[in-house]
Parts: sequence; structure tokens; C-alpha cells
Amino acid sequence: MGRQVLMRPEPGQVLHFSEDPTITRFVPHVAATAQQAEAYVWAVDADRSPDYWFPRQCPRAMAWTTDRTADADRERIIGPGGGERVHAIEYAWLDRVRTVELYAYRLPAQHFSPFGTPELHAMVATVPVEPLAPPEPVGDLLALHEEAGIQLRVLPNLWAFWDAVIESSLGFSGIRLRHAQPKGER
Repeated sequence: MGRQVLMRPEPGQVLHFSEDPTITRFVPHVAATAQQAEAYVWAVDADRSPDYWFPRQCPRAMAWTTDRTADADRERIIGPGGGERVHAIEYAWLDRVRTVELYAYRLPAQHFSPFGTPELHAMVATVPVEPLAPPEPVGDLLALHEEAGIQLRVLPNLWAFWDAVIESSLGFSGIRLRHAQPKGER
């Protein structure tokens, strides 16, 4: 089995990625950065797993083609030979991406419901959840992106890329952008 298959959930599972390999039970909580008041256990499905192939605090801007993506946007942002998806990080995070010890927890999907509108971006549970097995080391994040056919761009600053992405017809997600370099700085 290749790494790409291993770092996505199997049928009946969702994944939670963490740098902590000692979690034995996930308890719903309100995250410090939460935009909602409800307490959740957070996880992701197969489509959103690549969003979390990063150190937890790493700012990342991601874009992908959808059935509504204009050819001009695909060419301008993803580019020729670039597949269907691109993730961008800043140079300041490259060493951490190379060296982080990231773990994937497999959780039973029956406890989770889709979260996000208009587009699903996570799975949430409102009850405590125990992993199905010990966490699995994710391994080389750069190799994982390569095996999944996802472009990984390293930029001095994310904001010009992010601004282009959010004005485009591509699907997109930005995670931990508050940790990115300020606009206009290298």
C-alpha cells in the first residue's frame, strides 16, 4: 500500500492529524480560534485530508479545480503541468514541513457529521471519540504531496497568491493564515 492510500481514511473512517502521538480519547472542545460556540471533535474525510498534510500552525493557501473552474483561472493559478490542485506555503515554514513528526488518527466515521457551507470542509463529532488504533506516522510530507499529484509551492509571502485564488473560480481553503508573513513582507 502506498503512502497516499495510508494517509486518507478508509471507508467508515475519518482522520485527525496531530503532532501529538499520545492522544487516547478525543473530547469535544471549543477551539481558541473557533468561529462557532459549539464544542466539537474535528476530523476530515478523504477529500480534505491533504489540507492537513502540514505542521499544525503552518499557514497554507490551497486551490483546486472544480466543475465551475474557468480555464483561464486554472492556467493562471495552477499552471501548465500542475495537475488539479496546488498548496502554497512560505519559505519560513519549509524546514518545519520537512522535519515535523505528524501523526494520523483513524476515527470511526459514524460519530461524525459534515461541517461547512456552502462547501464541506470538515467532519465534526459532539461526543467523545476513541481512535480505532494507535496513530500512524504520516512520514515525508513533500513525498506525500508528490504521490498525490498535488503541487506544493513555496513562496516568500502567501498574500498575493491568496488574493488571486479567492478572486478566481477555483475551489480554495486557507488555514492558519494569521501565521503568514504580513502583506508586502518577504
